[in-house]
Amino acid sequence: MQSAAIKVSPAQIRSYGIGVSAGFIRPLVTRNYLAGTEIYAQGELAGELYVVEFGAVRIHRLLADGRRQVIAFHLAGETFGFESGGTRTFFAEAITATGIRPLGAAAGNLGTPELMALALRGMLKAQEHLLVIGRQCARERVAAFLLDMAERQGDDVTIELPMPRIDIADYLGLTIETVSRTFAKMRAQGIIELRGTRSVTLKKRDILTELCR
Repeated sequence: MQSAAIKVSPAQIRSYGIGVSAGFIRPLVTRNYLAGTEIYAQGELAGELYVVEFGAVRIHRLLADGRRQVIAFHLAGETFGFESGGTRTFFAEAITATGIRPLGAAAGNLGTPELMALALRGMLKAQEHLLVIGRQCARERVAAFLLDMAERQGDDVTIELPMPRIDIADYLGLTIETVSRTFAKMRAQGIIELRGTRSVTLKKRDILTELCR
């Protein structure tokens, strides 16, 4: 049986990283997931919304031919779990060791301005993703992806990519070979610097920006 929604202080609301009205939040504990663990599955009943406390989440679906299509990535402080209907249309999985804090708001309940704003933000991100994968050039797609990740991480010069190359490939509609080759070419041209497999320094951000115009 679900607990009733209770009022929480503004400080507690801010701790979620979003301005959801107190009446729509239950202060539930953080759930920890190991890398690769499923958070929810396609076809399940849609329930709560979630905030990523730490780590990262990928949202994906399986196509009829068995291929996987990654729809979105969610990083620390971001909210996910919105659904237009009563059942889940995507899978959600932890990419790395991840902490998820459930919110006591129903995934289909957009009865507050705050929740509506979050839903609209998610729609905007989905539209931006369509624009990215609509680009014909792999360099443009990778450039747009790197700039998006930088913006979401505070516009730092060096960014962390919690997801493996195969996730990036499935997100951008490319093969893993093309993604790896594009990263290698950008490194050779001095546009980026790779520090290991997950850390990227944007050395020539102006070129990345130009590629996205």
